[in-house]
Amino acid sequence: MEAKVLRVGFLGFGTVGRGAYKLLTRSPETLTRRCGAVLVPVRALVRDLSKDRGADVPPGFLTTDPAAVLEDPEIDIVIEAMGGVTAALKYSLGALRAGKNVVSANKDLIAEHGQELFAAAESSGADLLFEASVGGGIPIIRPLKQCLVGNHIDEVMGIVNGTTNYILTKMNAGNGGFGAALAEAQRMGYAEADPSSDVDGLDAARKVAILASVAFTSRVTFDHVYREGIAKVTAEDVKYARELGGTIKLLAIAREVDGAVEVRVHPAIIPQTHPLAGVGGVFNAIFVKGDAVGDLMFYGRGAGELPTASAVVGDVVEVARRLVSGNGSGNSGLSCTCYDEKPIRRMNDVHTQFYVRMVVADRPGVLASIASIFGAQRVSIASVIQKRKLENDAELVVVTHPVREGDAQEAIRQLRLLEAVTEVASVIRVEGFATA
Repeated sequence: MEAKVLRVGFLGFGTVGRGAYKLLTRSPETLTRRCGAVLVPVRALVRDLSKDRGADVPPGFLTTDPAAVLEDPEIDIVIEAMGGVTAALKYSLGALRAGKNVVSANKDLIAEHGQELFAAAESSGADLLFEASVGGGIPIIRPLKQCLVGNHIDEVMGIVNGTTNYILTKMNAGNGGFGAALAEAQRMGYAEADPSSDVDGLDAARKVAILASVAFTSRVTFDHVYREGIAKVTAEDVKYARELGGTIKLLAIAREVDGAVEVRVHPAIIPQTHPLAGVGGVFNAIFVKGDAVGDLMFYGRGAGELPTASAVVGDVVEVARRLVSGNGSGNSGLSCTCYDEKPIRRMNDVHTQFYVRMVVADRPGVLASIASIFGAQRVSIASVIQKRKLENDAELVVVTHPVREGDAQEAIRQLRLLEAVTEVASVIRVEGFATA
């Protein structure tokens, strides 16, 4: 039987779009055997026709006219790889409303406008697939939606930003403080000239919003995510974390606790024995805890042309298989699964341990006054260590037992007002350590 021909259009033809084009065209016969269809890239929307795309495309393939992709009745699948939100939303909605299946690699778009996009897909009977929006080439959306559906997912926790992981890896290796490690990341091309989306935790927050929505079948958006970046992490903190048997990572954490979804991004000290502790450089890893399967970890390259394109083409093939089978669109099990309405847990009600580094007056009674403030806020201290003598001051590191976030933050606020406390230099949450 002659294979069905499915035509693919592109919205954007930058790094991800080019990568997807390369994978679709390098071994077309293999893809045809795997999905039963001939996948033919036919057109790509770009802003500038004169720009070097780094790919050998046929004449007429590139266009600046959105209608050439959105209104072409022969295009079955649209790959959205534009980045940004405004234009990507407009064009993706246009494609879905025209009944075209959309495969997106755009975390910003899915995290902020997923509900609107999924509604459009459902209304037209099209599919919206987005494996590449989280973790680059790491398969995580499909496992959560299909392979693990027999589980109640308790936790999704991961390193989902390669730039910050590279910076912290360099700091942990003793290559200076945050500024020096960031400068090296920029020289290596791992960090943008303006690195704020990465180092302030915004990129990771968008990704964990998507993961939480999928894992807990309830709508979680970027605005729901508590976030802190890594700019305040110092070389001293990295050193002291190592002495405590841990390492500092920027973690994206999503948990379901008592029917509410807890979702946050911040630096955390984790044990050196934790599977995530060994994830170095620009690699990503996502740790999943299910009630039936136990602990799983998905590891790999979280960005890059071909790793991300791998996930995009996987979604394209998934759509193609269904179209060939005659099941049509909208039946993949990968479309919107946010059928619950679970509340978002307030950050003040989250329970975790804290590492607090302070510079205090080196005189009798200071430690007692600090302990009194912690005790008044129901914050139990696990350990207090004096680290350095600084002229008339001393540096203290306090590690708490698991406590309510709001209580810990109030104690820290009062410590900053204490005359004997010169500085609360660092506050970092602690995850995964066994406590007595």
